[in-house]
Amino acid sequence: MHWQDAVCLYVRGAVAWTLGDPCLTVHGGTNRLSGEQSIIQLHPIVAGRSHARSTGLSPSPALTNTALFARDANLCLYCGREFGRHSLTRDHVVPVSRGGRDIWENVVCACFHCNSRKGGRTPQQAGMPLLAVPYRPSWVEHLILSNRHILADQMAFLKHHLPKRPPRLS
Repeated sequence: MHWQDAVCLYVRGAVAWTLGDPCLTVHGGTNRLSGEQSIIQLHPIVAGRSHARSTGLSPSPALTNTALFARDANLCLYCGREFGRHSLTRDHVVPVSRGGRDIWENVVCACFHCNSRKGGRTPQQAGMPLLAVPYRPSWVEHLILSNRHILADQMAFLKHHLPKRPPRLS
């Protein structure tokens, strides 16, 4: 949530719990009677009491090339080599021309060479086995992959909520 939303929770007394040391101090107005300025210390993780929005954290993160490349760690899942963002493409495991859909479970990172070589065929038809099975990241994985400015306390919290699954690469 934005810091402004967190301040509103604090002011309304709607904070259920917090984690981590305060990371931001917000200075408010001056109380006319006491002459003191209001100060709110914000924590990196704030849980609101009955104020969660169902749309706040989507269980289905948007499929973008940036998120896909982060999920696959900038590796071509056909040749296994690491590439820069501008040398990668989104490959449909089951090609769209064969009824494949543009969904997390049907797309992988591929370098230009491998994507061209595979063409409109499935990996089996092209003799190019996948090195990992494509999957839909959880909202926690998506937050970790898409945000480079996560504080250590927040990262510990998020890692605790990662789904338990075996390693993807063979």
